[in-house]
Amino acid sequence: MAKLTVLDLKAKKGPGSLVMVTAYDYPTARIAQEAGVDLILVGDSLGMVVLGYDSTVPVTMEEMLHHVKAARRGAPETFLIADMPFLSFATPEAALENAGRFLKEGGADAVKLEGGLEVVPVVEALVRAGIPVLGHVGLTPQTASSLGGYRVQGKDAESARRIVEGARALEAAGVWGVVLEMVPTPLARRVTEELTVPTIGIGAGPVTDGQVLVFHDLVGIFDRFKPKFVKRYAEAGALMREAVAAYAREVREGVFPDEAHSFGMREEILKKVYGD
Repeated sequence: MAKLTVLDLKAKKGPGSLVMVTAYDYPTARIAQEAGVDLILVGDSLGMVVLGYDSTVPVTMEEMLHHVKAARRGAPETFLIADMPFLSFATPEAALENAGRFLKEGGADAVKLEGGLEVVPVVEALVRAGIPVLGHVGLTPQTASSLGGYRVQGKDAESARRIVEGARALEAAGVWGVVLEMVPTPLARRVTEELTVPTIGIGAGPVTDGQVLVFHDLVGIFDRFKPKFVKRYAEAGALMREAVAAYAREVREGVFPDEAHSFGMREEILKKVYGD
């Protein structure tokens, strides 16, 4: 399957049109590509899922670049999006420098940044520079504390209006798509119908043009918490724990390594070494 272009992506309207997976390294990105997903997002959620932070806020550009490069090596034929970490796009100048690094050094095809009306000048600067941008409204994890925590957004008129206005402004600024995170389904439907660019939902119901889940969530590796919108398609974490426990048990019992997993040598060579 050929890698999608931005023009291809802009035309992907209708539920089920885009499948995106958030992956953070070579093996998970490789699996995602082999499984046939359309898009891979190297999300700053790696702060919690991979690096063990309590939120996405501590994640640095260097940490993101490290993982973007690894994911690119794992999925060279898949459209790859790099998440702009907290404060990396505080000004248009900072955003241009950091987004440019993702494309030039990391090999990303696009960047994603959180926010609505407040980030329009940044989006406009990036688009003018030829950097494809994916928007993100609704729950924005980098600023979750100011939104009342990790909870559904847009349930009251004020916050719903903010999401609608933010999505409209992002499209006008030139994004090729908009992520809707933890938004009520009726609101996600209206926003999706209004925008001419695709929406990608996470906790926004089945009405968006695409869907995204974190690799570690959908295969059951990450278990610190499980949002309502996550469906586990496997329990790989349990299998991995069982495998490591079996390895530890066999080592302690002297079962592993056995002859099949060891190397031999001719006895006369060993005698020459020790002078026997």
